[in-house]
Amino acid sequence: MTDDRNDILKGLAWNRAAPDDVLLRLLSPDARAAWSWMCLREGLSQDLVDAIVGHPDLRVRGAFAESWTAAPADRARLADDPEPKVRICVGCGPEPFRFEVAPLPDATYERLLADPDDGVREWTAQSHSLPPRLLARYAGHSDPKVRAAACRAWDQLAPGAREVLLADPDEAVRRAAARKACADDAARTDQLLDTLGSWEREDVLRRGLLTRATAERHVASEEPRQRAAIAWNPSLPPDLIARLASDPEHDVRLAVSARPELNEEQRAAIDYEVLPKDRLRPVGWVWDLRDDLDALRHCATSAHPWLRRTAAANPCLPADLVAPLAHDEDPAVRLLTCEYQPDAPPDALLRTALGWTGYTRSILLERPQFPRKGLARYADDADPGLRVLVPLDPDAAPELIIRLSHDESGWVRRTAAADPRLPPDRIEELLADPAAVDGAARNPALPVAVMRRLLDELGVA
Repeated sequence: MTDDRNDILKGLAWNRAAPDDVLLRLLSPDARAAWSWMCLREGLSQDLVDAIVGHPDLRVRGAFAESWTAAPADRARLADDPEPKVRICVGCGPEPFRFEVAPLPDATYERLLADPDDGVREWTAQSHSLPPRLLARYAGHSDPKVRAAACRAWDQLAPGAREVLLADPDEAVRRAAARKACADDAARTDQLLDTLGSWEREDVLRRGLLTRATAERHVASEEPRQRAAIAWNPSLPPDLIARLASDPEHDVRLAVSARPELNEEQRAAIDYEVLPKDRLRPVGWVWDLRDDLDALRHCATSAHPWLRRTAAANPCLPADLVAPLAHDEDPAVRLLTCEYQPDAPPDALLRTALGWTGYTRSILLERPQFPRKGLARYADDADPGLRVLVPLDPDAAPELIIRLSHDESGWVRRTAAADPRLPPDRIEELLADPAAVDGAARNPALPVAVMRRLLDELGVA
């Protein structure tokens, strides 16, 4: 019953028809399973926000501080919370999957970076949502961890501020500054390569200015990871690039094939292949293309799948290239286009959703242009992953939704249980189905009187 109880609480927290009196009860200690879901709920009333910000349990306040649906101004109210753990959550901010959230007000970051707790200062300085223009102001901060973090804003620092950081009395600050400065300083590159650990050394090999001797030594390394790292280096001499282009290691040749200065003929001359097992991160220089749309266009039309994949995820992709990439021959290009491009064509969204059951499928299904009409045709399909799409069809008959609420697949029953076309008595029946209970609890057609009764039965004050 514990799992069913928690599922009911979570479902009610997510129920868009639940009134404030129900939602306020879900903030009580008897409804702990609902707390994180409450903090992620969109459109909270001011009374609910006030109740969360003033909640006696720091776990509620901390969850709200990290909520990507909460307004930055509401999260900022917790910057003066008495608990450092909560203030750390405010400083870190939300990190949702594959989209960015608006930063906090500048004054809030300034308050957090002056916080008496060193953990609050450190985590705030490391936050990805902290704007670099603001971080650059703290290169002279009294806390060395904040100064080290300020090196992330290297491009926005004045030359004098950079020199001060390179000579900082704290070793970690000097090292962070040197890792930025090494892109233009071969002597610093050599120094870092002699002192850093494995993954940091690989980062320096990718971007640090190289002397000829250093480049030759690492191109001849017996470590494939070092050769793959240096294959990206923009200062690598052409003859050494050519040597790595015929390296025996697949990862090394693949890295060379994605270098920015190569043309299509030069890429094609390299014996590379993008394998299904390859877990490839975006190509950095393609991902960073924001102002050079011609270069981004070349990447989007390249024969190299890795370049096209990265271009497909670039938020600046020209509109006329969205449809071609959404119908690309490479499945990963199609998927990334549908995931990252808000204007992906409807037919591509449907095709991708029909063949993809990963975490991001919900992103595709939530697109306003996703073609919902006609999905009822999958009601009798042998694949539950297709039957589960039927409730998305606005024209699906209530009788069909009722039938799916009895489906052999718990996944299908759970999805049907959340459909407001179900009659109230069937929704209540599904509250007793362990596979469908949370779907039934979040069904907006669940009578409010039943919501209140459920909380009474669960002993929620």
